[in-house]
Amino acid sequence: MLYPIVQTFMPKRRDFLVGSAAAAAAATSLLHTTNVKAQTKREEIKALQEGFVGQYQGGVYLLPATNETVQWGWFNNAETPRARIQSGDTIILETMMASQNQILPGVSIEEITKLRVDHPGRGPHTVTGPIFVEGAQPGDVLKIKINRIVPRSYGTNWNLPGELNLGQFPQLFPEPQAKHFYLDLRRGVTEFLPGIELPVRPFPGILGVARPESGQYSTVPPGPFGGNLDCREIVEGTTVYIPVFVEGALLWSGDSHAVQGNGEINLTAVESAFNELNLTVEVIKGQPLTWPRVESPTHWLTLGYDRDMNTAIRILEEETIKFISEWKGMNSREARQYMTTYGDIRVAEVVNQLKGVYCMLPKEASPALPPLPQADTRDYYVTHAVNADAMEAMNVSALALIERIQEEKGLVPLDAYSLASLALDARIGILEPGAQNVHCLMPKSVWVS
Repeated sequence: MLYPIVQTFMPKRRDFLVGSAAAAAAATSLLHTTNVKAQTKREEIKALQEGFVGQYQGGVYLLPATNETVQWGWFNNAETPRARIQSGDTIILETMMASQNQILPGVSIEEITKLRVDHPGRGPHTVTGPIFVEGAQPGDVLKIKINRIVPRSYGTNWNLPGELNLGQFPQLFPEPQAKHFYLDLRRGVTEFLPGIELPVRPFPGILGVARPESGQYSTVPPGPFGGNLDCREIVEGTTVYIPVFVEGALLWSGDSHAVQGNGEINLTAVESAFNELNLTVEVIKGQPLTWPRVESPTHWLTLGYDRDMNTAIRILEEETIKFISEWKGMNSREARQYMTTYGDIRVAEVVNQLKGVYCMLPKEASPALPPLPQADTRDYYVTHAVNADAMEAMNVSALALIERIQEEKGLVPLDAYSLASLALDARIGILEPGAQNVHCLMPKSVWVS
């Protein structure tokens, strides 16, 4: 077993659901605290005396999202840590909405566009951190267990075509749009339109460590360091394994999502913020990784990202075969057959400069996966396309589904585009040389009485 699940003991803690004003006040108070217990051996407490923002309280480390603890749109491995923890510690952090909390309910698409135009080069994401993990060195792996996620009660989806030319189909949907959502956290749904409800399934769009290169880099493209993976399976209860490239790893999170489809094709998810992102972080020695991996209670996930979707799939194949060989003790031929039989390959996103795909492998013995549908089923509307180029097949299949739900459900084009970004499930069929099969599924369950 490469990285078995470890049952983590969670000590008592207070709910960390403070508002931004209270968090800012607490952070200011902590920065000026001089009576921290000097006799403690905990590095976290010593770090507070050195100017780190946060509070070690009852077995966990609290890190609020304030202007002092976040960066807007960039990573830099020279950034001063905002928290310092030891391997095995639990840290509870807040995150902000995009553009340093400026994209809020009621903000117009014109204002959102201006924020992007006026700040070129950086991503729209606001990331909290970095968090220095004691003992983490290049070549190690950071094991990050997501214990709990509490989002805010609102979020926004937007597309930015026009001069920014963003999203998967900016020429076909040339008008920008912003849609604001109330998240009914008690019922676990949000209303897209009357009669259309989407399940709220929050996850961190960005969860990553510092890249090895020095300098300032946009938060938009993901990579072996994690970052903007936008993999909707990284939910509460999962564990993410990320290779370490610099001392202390330097962990960030942001781009907090409440709802997202596989593909994220109009550019964004339902972009929200987290009142609580509760993580247990551990340093793993002697088991290096090339790319991040994900563990859920039921599946292992391997990942592949590249500017060329065909290359992303090839990376995914290599990573999956390597993992299965380690996990099952198989040779490469046997591992490839195992992947073909049991691997469920899906599209994470196609709008972050790099295209992302992932493969889900069940932990327990299960029947072979049936072929993906090419026509509607009882539960899904389905479109299918095949092409030598995976991105072309994705485009054809996704656009066919957008046009179909627009016509059959009476949606305006921009709403059909937005709904596809939030509810589409893009999957990759059997891998064949020169023939990439992409199946786009839309759950019928989103239409309610």
